[in-house]
Amino acid sequence: MRLSTIILLVCIALGTAFLMSLGFWQLNRLDQKEAMIARVQANIEGEPQTVQEIDALIAAGTDIEYRPAAATGIFDHDAEAHYYATHKGRSGYFVFTPLVQDSGKAIMVNRGFVPLELKFAESRSDGQINGTVTITGPARSAPPEKPNAAVPNNDLENNIFYWKSLSQMVSIGGKLERSYERFFLDADATRNVGGLPVGGVTRVSFPNNHLQYAFTWFGLAGALIAVGGFFLFSRWRGTS
Repeated sequence: MRLSTIILLVCIALGTAFLMSLGFWQLNRLDQKEAMIARVQANIEGEPQTVQEIDALIAAGTDIEYRPAAATGIFDHDAEAHYYATHKGRSGYFVFTPLVQDSGKAIMVNRGFVPLELKFAESRSDGQINGTVTITGPARSAPPEKPNAAVPNNDLENNIFYWKSLSQMVSIGGKLERSYERFFLDADATRNVGGLPVGGVTRVSFPNNHLQYAFTWFGLAGALIAVGGFFLFSRWRGTS
């Protein structure tokens, strides 16, 4: 057997093994994604829980993502943080505002979306609710760090956030002496007085194309074997 033929066989074997490994990796990711979707779906369908109950779940190491929750308190509008986002094809901000509970402990509430030109609270004063309110919606965990290097750093000077850093958001307004819950609360679609911010911005959608990707990798592995086999067979016939 020629050295070139041996090298070609090795390359086909290594390429096939690599492509197959990618296929099996995608099947593993499929299992993980389906388990995550099932867990989130179970959370969404649960009964609304109190802040104290969500706190207890966090302390127990239980997943709280998207669990319905309710919190009562008074908004501190002077300490709202602005998270850059898009909603229904329009650029703007999600307005995160501390909701101060009777205990004095606050929870950062994502009140919803405002367009770019209405970033500043004085331009939408009708929506700055005063007095005690009860906010319901999904609980969201606070990420411990920036998702990846591609995400810009938060611009604290101009109050523009590109990722949800709870520790940085609570610094807006200089209320660092206040204690905060360890999670966010996304307000539901109940209409705000004045129309803004627009609540109900939470998206629960998880692309799940891992099975398709797995078939693609397995198909490429099969194609490599077929093409390589045909080439080797043609070479063998040509030398026989």
